[in-house]
Amino acid sequence: MRAPLQQIETSGELPQSADAVVIGGGIVGVFAAYYLARRGMKVALVEKGRIGAEQSSRNWGWCRQQNRDARELPMATCSLDLWQRFAAETGEDTGFRRCGLLYLSNDEAELAGWARWRDFAKTAGITTHMLDSVEASERGRTTGRTWRGGVFSPTDGTADPSRAAPAVARAILELGGTVHQNCAARGIETEGGSLSGVVTESGTIRTKAAILAGGAWASSFCHQFGFRFPQASVRSSILSVSPGAEGLPAALHTARISVTRRGDGGYTLAISGRGRVDVTPQQLRFSSQFLPMFLKRWRSLAPGGLQGMRSGHETLQRWRLDRPTPMERVRILDPVPDQATIRLTHARALELLPALRQTRISAAWAGYIDSTPDGVPAIGEIHTVPGFFLAAGFSGHGFGIGPGAGHLVADLVTGSEPIVDAKSYDPRRFEASAWGKVADF
Repeated sequence: MRAPLQQIETSGELPQSADAVVIGGGIVGVFAAYYLARRGMKVALVEKGRIGAEQSSRNWGWCRQQNRDARELPMATCSLDLWQRFAAETGEDTGFRRCGLLYLSNDEAELAGWARWRDFAKTAGITTHMLDSVEASERGRTTGRTWRGGVFSPTDGTADPSRAAPAVARAILELGGTVHQNCAARGIETEGGSLSGVVTESGTIRTKAAILAGGAWASSFCHQFGFRFPQASVRSSILSVSPGAEGLPAALHTARISVTRRGDGGYTLAISGRGRVDVTPQQLRFSSQFLPMFLKRWRSLAPGGLQGMRSGHETLQRWRLDRPTPMERVRILDPVPDQATIRLTHARALELLPALRQTRISAAWAGYIDSTPDGVPAIGEIHTVPGFFLAAGFSGHGFGIGPGAGHLVADLVTGSEPIVDAKSYDPRRFEASAWGKVADF
């Protein structure tokens, strides 16, 4: 069974023009469109498949500051406030709540790393509590184990991946924007070197500003007009179980398994960082840039198969704007989950949390987590095409920081004061021979 996702009715006829066009209806794309629409701009959002159908509905739902890389922490902090504010502004329910996130460990090195992050977080005004063995064992009492220590971050929380992006899309419509499902963007047009339009399968929208929030498809789209954006994807497999387990933490991470309560009372189960690398032309093209990340995370990764090659999201093919593209042949990336990972994940969860034996597997799915070489997203204007902005490469963190990323994009498009310093996210950093260290978390 696929990851659950709310369906929504969206706009019909494509507008001939717009103040801004957003390409991609994942969590970053919908929030970018929402914040542009709130500023009175005429916005059109085009999505090749369904709103939120790819990684935005296939993640854990965590919205966290805890253990964020220093470059992402300011955006994570403002995103928590924006998640909360969105509900008050719109009346829409994304399932967001500050339930707190619990980390447990019996590894002294891991605990020491969390303590170092705690010390750093204090300088940024972030509250996080290191737990001693007694405190960790009490908070983790449903495991029936004694723990050396842990962390509890009380102001962090979760949102519901099955309904968050659709909820934001509805808010865009309420503000007068248009949202178009099953409408792939094929490319862009320029006049005098600047953006002048977005070409879709249903026609061209004249515009002076466009945002590419295309997730795992972003690099292949950029390749069409000669912009080199290093991006690679890992296939991650997770599952959900039915309601029935009582007394479990709302969100729990351990080295062996992570567990998140879903909006329906069931739980999402996953092994953090575990994934398969499906070979693609793009993987090979950017392999040297991703070597530092691979060396840091190779223990969690395993060779994959040809699913990525067949899906076409990491193709080096150049396509014509008057013919169907790979995005129309594969409306939704829906890779087959790795069954060995699903079995291992479920077994580990039942071993750690016996209460889960009262549940059954309700769904299992996979998704492609797109990443940049340094694990930090690319957000900013592509200076070779003025008016064209990139917001991609969120490296598995996009859902939680989606509101902040969308707000930042809207700031850059409108020339407003950025909600956070945009320097760390500038896509031009990949043009240098060294782009900085790989993100720790």
